[in-house]
Amino acid sequence: MINGIFIGNVPWIEVVIGWEQFVQKPLTILDAGFSGDLQITPKIAKELGLKSTNIVRVQIANGQIINVPVALAIVSMEGVKNYIQVLISESAPLLGISFLTKFSYKALVDCKNRKIQLTAIR
Repeated sequence: MINGIFIGNVPWIEVVIGWEQFVQKPLTILDAGFSGDLQITPKIAKELGLKSTNIVRVQIANGQIINVPVALAIVSMEGVKNYIQVLISESAPLLGISFLTKFSYKALVDCKNRKIQLTAIR
C-alpha cells in the first residue's frame, strides 16, 4: 500500500521514476481526470535524461488542445517496475488513470479524513 498526502485540498502521491542511471521521486497530483500515465516537468525530464520519442495532441482541463512531448521512462511502485509514457509539460506533475491501471492499483481518496491510499489489486 502507498500512502499519499494532501497539500491544501490536492491529493499528492510520490512516484519513483528513472531512466538509465538517474532516479527521481517527484510528488505528483493524483488526477482522476487525467487519462494518461504520468506527466512531469521539463526540469525533471532533463534531470532523468529522458528523450522525447514523439509529440501527442492532448486536451487539457480548459478544453484547449495542445502538443506535448512524450518520452519513455521506468517507474517502480512497491518493487514492481513498468515502462510508461511520460508527458513532458510545464504544468504540475500528474498521476493518471492509465498509470493506476498499469500497476493494478485501487485509489482511495478520503477527503474528509485527508487520507490517500493506493492499494495493489494482484
